[in-house]
Amino acid sequence: MDPELEAFVPFLPRTDPADPVGARKVFAELASSRPMPDTSGMEIEDLTVLADPAVPVRIYRPHGAQGLVIWLRGGGFVFGDLETEHPWAARIAGATGAVVISVNYRRSPEHPFPAALDDAYAVLNWAYAHAAELGADPARIAVAGHSAGAGLAAAVALRARDEQGPPIRFQLLNEPMLDDRQETWSQRTFTETPWHDRQKITVMWRNYLGPRQATAYAAPARATDLSGLPPAYIATAEFDPLRDEDIDYAQRLIQAGVPVELHHWPGTFHGSQAIQSADVSQRQTAALISVLRRALAE
Repeated sequence: MDPELEAFVPFLPRTDPADPVGARKVFAELASSRPMPDTSGMEIEDLTVLADPAVPVRIYRPHGAQGLVIWLRGGGFVFGDLETEHPWAARIAGATGAVVISVNYRRSPEHPFPAALDDAYAVLNWAYAHAAELGADPARIAVAGHSAGAGLAAAVALRARDEQGPPIRFQLLNEPMLDDRQETWSQRTFTETPWHDRQKITVMWRNYLGPRQATAYAAPARATDLSGLPPAYIATAEFDPLRDEDIDYAQRLIQAGVPVELHHWPGTFHGSQAIQSADVSQRQTAALISVLRRALAE
């Protein structure tokens, strides 16, 4: 493990997705302890997207923005909200110069699949219809996220392709949660890794799926046809149970003719990117920003 990251492992807070209320409290406290990014160069607005039901969003509009990013938070579908995601969303907006829409999708287990996907897809449709009002080009929309949010972003891209929905320029999938079957080597082996391990992921999938059987829109790794999807950037962490399913998804996208950049980060674990004092975390974040800027450029 990267020595800078390893030094933080004993101090990582413990969250239990089987206790949603407790996990949300711990995650909120952790997020509030992080330094807040500079937002002086942008307008920030909380809105409600009219859908069934309505979806709260927070919109970050840098001055002179053109591209647009639908940002979907991580948190195992269980925890996180607009406040906990504020540092990430604001940083992405400020560094890429794109309008960022942070989506407060419904959380499980109270709202199992397809609630979160329906919310994210409704926001994509709304953003496309209102892109001009937001100061963005409707031809330059990316869907992006971390962990569970990255899995949602992949599902949104699949659904938009299948339903001839809004055109998506790019999908950015940072350590995505893609496969409920948990059959890969990394899923079977990483049972005691920091922050995220096999058992936690099992509970997260149970919360998210509820009584339903998984489909490709719930677990994109189950999709049999990946052709016609937007170009993708997929990032993986070495000591992450999700690692191998993400690498496999990237390979299958490539085989389906989709342009893909796959970046595997040695010495890292799931979510370690939040430890921004580490050099490798800074490089991970810089890579995400750089790839979004390139993807949304004219």
